[in-house]
Amino acid sequence: METKSVFFIVSCILVSLFSLSYAEEVKLTVKGVTSIAKTDDNFVCATLDWWPETKCNYNQCPWGKAGILNLDLNNKILANAIRAFNPLRLRIGGSLQDQVVYERPGKCCQPFKLKDDGLFGFSKGCLPMERWDQLNKLFNETGAKITFGLNALSGRKKAPGDPTLMIGKWHHGNARAFMNYTAHKGYKIDSYELGNELCGSGVSARVLPEQYGKDVITLKTVLRKLYPDPSSRPKILGPGGFYDEQWFNTFLEVSGPDVVDGLTHHIYNLGAGVDPNLIKKVQDPFFLDEIAQTHKDVSTSVKLFGPWSGAWVGEAGGAYNSGGKDVSHTFVNGFWYLDQLGMTSTFNHKVFCRQALIGGNYALLNTTSFIPNPDYYGALLWHRLMGKQVLSASHNGSPYLRAYSHCSKKTHGISVLLINMSNSTTFELSVMDDLNLYPEEYSPSGYSTYTGQREEYHLTPKDGNIQSDVVLLNGTPLKLTESSDIPAMDPQVVDAASPITVRPDSIVFATLTGFKAPACA
Repeated sequence: METKSVFFIVSCILVSLFSLSYAEEVKLTVKGVTSIAKTDDNFVCATLDWWPETKCNYNQCPWGKAGILNLDLNNKILANAIRAFNPLRLRIGGSLQDQVVYERPGKCCQPFKLKDDGLFGFSKGCLPMERWDQLNKLFNETGAKITFGLNALSGRKKAPGDPTLMIGKWHHGNARAFMNYTAHKGYKIDSYELGNELCGSGVSARVLPEQYGKDVITLKTVLRKLYPDPSSRPKILGPGGFYDEQWFNTFLEVSGPDVVDGLTHHIYNLGAGVDPNLIKKVQDPFFLDEIAQTHKDVSTSVKLFGPWSGAWVGEAGGAYNSGGKDVSHTFVNGFWYLDQLGMTSTFNHKVFCRQALIGGNYALLNTTSFIPNPDYYGALLWHRLMGKQVLSASHNGSPYLRAYSHCSKKTHGISVLLINMSNSTTFELSVMDDLNLYPEEYSPSGYSTYTGQREEYHLTPKDGNIQSDVVLLNGTPLKLTESSDIPAMDPQVVDAASPITVRPDSIVFATLTGFKAPACA
């Protein structure tokens, strides 16, 4: 009896060990002959928002001094975090954008104040030109590429019987004076975006697509006069809101060819930041796939009604109302964020702007300490490794393993992003080309046996806690240097013939310089 008991206990231990170390072999097929989409060189983007300290949701006020008007622009970590991207695309805008007045000579310039009957509960607020000068000093020193969101509600009034519909044409006088000041100062603006979340049914206000299309034509006319040289003229983006097929298509038809350069839409597909199921959603591949149709539809609108433009995600925070306080700034949020970067790029989106660089619970930088959160490092690796040519990538494994592939940004070959949302399965992944064009480089089993070395970047949470705000790169915590610089992010170099090990609850970037992809030549 004793012998049987011992045997039973040993068997249970062995079964448990097997379960803990279970590895699934997966074959990742990358179609390297032709690309399926193309992003902008600076696909990764982050936002700076107007919210003041008094922006509160769910009995918390997570913005602190992270708004455009009160952010510490002399913070060394902030500057180094932007500079590390060389360059980082920044979008200046947000919910209060359509209540911003640009300082005029001799006029009092007041900040935002709480106001019960104001849009989003706030009054109008003013941007002092001294503050705009200070912001541009930071942008110039860090090399940031700037998108500036203009107030699109100036001059409009509420429609009778419909408190959300704003009627009348856009009065562009204040915006024109601001853009003229900006141009004469020599401040570099990559693009201007007209309005924020005024399309479709709107959020707090809305504008009809026919009128908005005419207003964007007006903006184009103003910019042509301010910037006679097309090579230095800022691009035009719009409408900067949630996708509504009929509204977007009508807007593109009315504005016409070569007016809109970027068709911007927003996504907050994880729902409210207070949702107790938020952490489950970011780990559920089936839920994450639900937004794919929206990305495809936006891409279709561009193809059919605005082929001269490109699709952008102009703002994406995952969870709305400042994000989830225990999820959005932690390692696990990277499952949603990096998956969205991969997914939108396959649908031919040019840019993806993360809400926010700093502020709220969903920022890339901690709102008070400015220390980078895990998603900052994921964004930086994407920016450095993933080129603009997007390749088809598919595998025969679990849906909890996400895989994306691009031409490598600065070397030959390809780079892949692998996200393991499973908390128990390790994937041993081999990469092969779909057409097997180079049979001498494949083993008899069909898996790739590339010679040389492969560079790998394994991201894991501290102590295995997916809600940690500390991320490890190849087992070492990523921490700022003593001089507040972003740390070096060196790869682990391995034999290219070995499979890529993707451990549970981890994210892996890998660069395969020996992968022969004609699309990347």
